[in-house]
Amino acid sequence: MKKRMAWVLAGVLPLAFLALFFLWPVFSLVARGFQDESGWTLDAVGHTLASARTVRIIRQTFTLAVLGTVFSTLLGLPGAYVLYRLRFRGQRALRAIVTIPFVLPSVVVGVAFRSLLNSTGPLGWLGLDGTPTAVVAAMVFFNYSLVVRTVGALWSRLDERTVQAARTLGATPARAFVTITLPALAPAIGSAASLVFLFCASAFGIVLVLGGSRIGTVETEIWYQTTTMLNLSAAAALSIVQLVFVSASLLLASVVRRRQQRALASRATVSQQQLRSSDAPVVAVTLLVIGVLVLVPLGTLVYRSFVVRGGGLGLANYANLATNASGALSVSVWAALCNSLIIGLCACALALILGWLVAYVLSRSPITRAGRTTITLLDSAFMLPLGISAVTVGFGFLITLNRPPLDLRSSWVLIPIAQALVALPLVVRTLLPTWRSIDPKLRQAAATLGASDSRILATVDLPLTARSIGLAAGFAFATSLGEFGATSFLSRPDRPTLPVVVYRLISRPGAENFGTALAAAVVLAVVTATVMSIAEALGGKETHGW
Repeated sequence: MKKRMAWVLAGVLPLAFLALFFLWPVFSLVARGFQDESGWTLDAVGHTLASARTVRIIRQTFTLAVLGTVFSTLLGLPGAYVLYRLRFRGQRALRAIVTIPFVLPSVVVGVAFRSLLNSTGPLGWLGLDGTPTAVVAAMVFFNYSLVVRTVGALWSRLDERTVQAARTLGATPARAFVTITLPALAPAIGSAASLVFLFCASAFGIVLVLGGSRIGTVETEIWYQTTTMLNLSAAAALSIVQLVFVSASLLLASVVRRRQQRALASRATVSQQQLRSSDAPVVAVTLLVIGVLVLVPLGTLVYRSFVVRGGGLGLANYANLATNASGALSVSVWAALCNSLIIGLCACALALILGWLVAYVLSRSPITRAGRTTITLLDSAFMLPLGISAVTVGFGFLITLNRPPLDLRSSWVLIPIAQALVALPLVVRTLLPTWRSIDPKLRQAAATLGASDSRILATVDLPLTARSIGLAAGFAFATSLGEFGATSFLSRPDRPTLPVVVYRLISRPGAENFGTALAAAVVLAVVTATVMSIAEALGGKETHGW
């Protein structure tokens, strides 16, 4: 009875947090779009959904997300094979390099491609600045490692003997791959693709920095309608569209993720092979992709952050970080970084506590069908913040948490709460595989020896999940440092976070502001990468909970 009560309480606390700080603000914002002076109405929402602008925005969102997903998957498959199926010197270093883009704040990704493709950048002659091609390239840059890690986790466990048997019977390498390897990898490919689509459809910072007013997605259009036009009915209609996108993606991700977990469980032994001469073409493709897609944008961002007025190299842009950048900022970049670190630590702690409880609940295996359905619904509910517009959440905070007893509009507390909401799904997905891998016999043995439930939790569960907690903390902290959508609504002018400062600088004209933005983006990227490097070291063996 006590164990059941503990299980229920562990689920009630995160659910209450989700209901108060996510469901209520989101649905309150949506509901306001269905109201006017006379009461409830569908006219404004219907007009928005039927307008040519909305149709174009939806079509453009879907097109960009599909293209980003297709190219991320196609380019990620060779990388998964090379970095996880093969074994060679320097493999761990290449894996670390590939991971960097996924943990970078979206604003930094946008600034990196802006520095590469604008008129003064190395590839400015291509004329791609502000085009859909630039946005798709940035999406692929951001999601490439997700495909590599997710597919590679399964590929490293495939039994090579099946392929060898097919080759012995006369199958060509291509035929063996298509008929044997590819079907075996299907669960991981489907899981990666569904998540990449979700991230591409909600790529707010990337689209806002690279597309500006020329390229709009559902995410940026919600921001435009709420901040510029104050048109809540249009924002409500677009939020409904986004909910459809998110629900479909999460449903697909949930189905294929279960298939992926079963596939991983059935292939527990890691099987890698030594690098062979026949692997040279796919290795060359992988190195080319890593070089062009990952290293060139990052290298350009770092190099151009040292370019000063007149075209020479120097530290002037970094010296400007200690100032207010010619009046463009109310505080220095270093002060904004301190704000980000303090807020990020608070958000990380909150997301870890809630995520640990959620993962504990979701790792249970109820006997009844109703219990299993409840677990599935809870899993889906806590994934919703992953795809719902952070802009919607931030604006929802302002219109719901604006009166006693929760009048928090002027409080900085709202920012770590919003960032914890964004980080919570990542924490859950990181911790859940470790919780599920704990052998129930260990708990049974401890109980047989007289250990109480709390002692079992402290001496069995907590030590076994400690390493994954380190990795989850890294994801939560890095996500909080880079969160921009909700924070852009909630941060005060005198206490901005670093992503907000980077966007303010990149939006202002002038070479000095642009150079300072590049330097600030480099600082944010270095801090985020450092956090994730420490988390990966603490986490030990990689966790593939996606």
